Amino acid sequence: MAAILIAEDEPRISSFIRKGLSANGFAVTVVADGPAAYEYARSGDFDLLVLDIGLPGMDGFAVLERLRAEGSSIPVIVLTARTSVQDTVAGLEGGADDYVPKPFRFEELLARVRLRLATDRGGDLTALACGGLRLDLRSRRAHVDGRTIDLSAREFALAEAFLRHPGQVLSREQLLSQVWGYDYDPGSNVVDVYVRYLRRKLGAERFVTLRGMGYRLEAIA
Repeated sequence: MAAILIAEDEPRISSFIRKGLSANGFAVTVVADGPAAYEYARSGDFDLLVLDIGLPGMDGFAVLERLRAEGSSIPVIVLTARTSVQDTVAGLEGGADDYVPKPFRFEELLARVRLRLATDRGGDLTALACGGLRLDLRSRRAHVDGRTIDLSAREFALAEAFLRHPGQVLSREQLLSQVWGYDYDPGSNVVDVYVRYLRRKLGAERFVTLRGMGYRLEAIA
């Protein structure tokens, strides 16, 4: 049974989530402030954290920042009433795995919880490699020809998607689904932007563009 930590200071919302997740077979613990969220999440006793941004004592951004700075890889789904692009980017770049704006339907949150748990338990692999590129799934760092490269959370997730499917053509829609986990405007160029980031950090020749189809990771000796 997966253990889920809910960090939410609005009792109505935390009760709603707790009841729904419990009914679907999860073990649920609820905390109502940032310091408690941080302490519980870093304990290693939980498989996933549902994290509200507007927590008292320490906001969700600070909780997330401290967890990732310590190397915690617990999957985090951020909940927030904030709808600006800047807040969305801040949460994702800060290390969140997904982002659910309030108000939301429970079915949507449940689907994302299941997706993140399935992704996190995708196997006992601790590293992925292709050619001279290697990803350490525990430290969340990339290694290129023996050099350590720091990646943002979103860059790492995109690189991981490529390394789980080496040599396979991945469409922009597939990458959006696998990496971002929620729908973007079909006209968004976010995938192209992040592929450019990876090319600069990991080697432009590794990520091949197939016009009208998507991208493919090439093994470079």
